[in-house]
Amino acid sequence: MIYRKGLIALMIAILAGCSVVEEEEKQSSPERDVFERRNTAPDPADNGLAPRKAEQAFARIALNCINKQYPNKISHVLNSAADVGEPETLTPVFYGCFDWHSAVHGHWLLTRLWGQNLVPEMDDEIAARLAANFTAEKITGELAYFNGADRKAFERPYGIAWFLQLTDELREISDGEGDKAEQAKTWLSRLEPLEAVIVSNIKDWLPKLAYPIRLGTHNQSAFAFGLVLDWAARSGDTDMTSLVSNKARSFHSNDRNCPMAYEPSGEDFLSSCLMVADLMRRVMDENEYAGWLSNFLPDIPIDGSAAWLEIGVVNDPSDGKLVHLDGLNLSRAWALEGMASALPIEDPRRASLLASASLHGKSGEKAVSTPHYSGSHWLASFATYWRTQRGIDKSRSTPTS
Repeated sequence: MIYRKGLIALMIAILAGCSVVEEEEKQSSPERDVFERRNTAPDPADNGLAPRKAEQAFARIALNCINKQYPNKISHVLNSAADVGEPETLTPVFYGCFDWHSAVHGHWLLTRLWGQNLVPEMDDEIAARLAANFTAEKITGELAYFNGADRKAFERPYGIAWFLQLTDELREISDGEGDKAEQAKTWLSRLEPLEAVIVSNIKDWLPKLAYPIRLGTHNQSAFAFGLVLDWAARSGDTDMTSLVSNKARSFHSNDRNCPMAYEPSGEDFLSSCLMVADLMRRVMDENEYAGWLSNFLPDIPIDGSAAWLEIGVVNDPSDGKLVHLDGLNLSRAWALEGMASALPIEDPRRASLLASASLHGKSGEKAVSTPHYSGSHWLASFATYWRTQRGIDKSRSTPTS
């Protein structure tokens, strides 16, 4: 009798549960179900673990996405039916994190934190993941893709500039000593054939580029030029240094009164003005740069104020294009710090540049923990670039707080 009553109660509970689920399904649209399933990732700031450093959260985001094949947005030229394939088949190393370039800078993020000893408790996990991806076989697959017909412009300039930043990072680690240096040398040697193809493509393209690309998104030339120059300096490629420096000067030496009032555009993640300023510090000495900046951005305050440049606002972090503005805040932060680092120490503009950099950077970092994959798959790389002051001469810069 007791058993029968218990069975009846269980059946009632099951039926009640089913009715609740059915009611919830009626209220939930198919579009929302698809969105939540494809674009929502666990919030790294709410995982039940003890409080973590920002770098640990950033590393976890990258570890969770560099081998996450779907959702995926590919930019792919089909020459025949043989070119139809899954992302992992097409580009066996860099297929995760939604798109090729985000996979590349996700690998860069992990390499940066690992090489700088910023997450020692995660070193073994990071090294194992990188080793599994940086195999000779997988990199051969990447090479085959790049050497395919009509792919010379693949991921140009944004993605390939980030690739050079990745090999630049490995080269810096290789210059050190110990186990990490040896491991970095192995990975770098495997990636160098792909690096050579990418460098050749850039050198073929740049002389033909007649005008700067001033967009606030992937095609912008100034941001890519900066990363390529940093790579060239470490790799010792003087031809590339000369080619990019001359192109930067021809494009921007006479720029005046950059219209900051027109920024940001609604989908920017790079500032058209500030990225030019961050580029030109790389090709001028501090006195020339100080004079050039006075003409290029004449309204930079000299009173140390921070609010002269408004923070970009994101009204819907689940929207993959609108969330670009969170990245803009981070890229502005590193550009502003880069600009300050290149001015004479006594220049009165430095205080306002650094104050605004701090506001933008902190705002951008808050967005990294978004549970929406549309932002989380890439924002951690931008936050890492800013937080670790990549591309800045740290002997002359002010530490990020």
